Amino acid sequence: MISARLVELIENHAPRLTEDVVNDLVSNAETTGFRAVPHIELEARIFEICHHLGDWIAVGADQAVQAEFEEWGSRRFGQGIPLSQVVYAVILLKRHLRRYIRDHGLVDSSFPRVEGDYVLPMHLISLQELDGMVSEFFDKAVHHLARGYESAAGRAG
Repeated sequence: MISARLVELIENHAPRLTEDVVNDLVSNAETTGFRAVPHIELEARIFEICHHLGDWIAVGADQAVQAEFEEWGSRRFGQGIPLSQVVYAVILLKRHLRRYIRDHGLVDSSFPRVEGDYVLPMHLISLQELDGMVSEFFDKAVHHLARGYESAAGRAG
């Protein structure tokens, strides 16, 4: 399956992708609260997501995604980061992931170099499948992150 190959390539490039996302988080005007979070913590979280993307988007991973992101939301509340900035951090990660795939030719290098009527539709279906899986993952992540944040806010209030 081509989408599995794409996920593997993303996971293999996790260190560089992590560095790019962390640098953006601590310098972006929309995520100023993350400047107070230790770099090592941000790196660990972002790397975990990128390096294990295949696990996160797998069928049946809903409980793991829920637990991870609710904890992440709760932690960010405890660090005093506004919810809007926490949500924007996930948006940045999603943007970086898509840009990294495009800029580094991961899509091109993951497909066979065969021309023909059968291969092109297979490529398009795989790309759509991966895009759908990644989008669904980030949608769930944002939802669970907000729930964790709200839960922590409720306990504090």
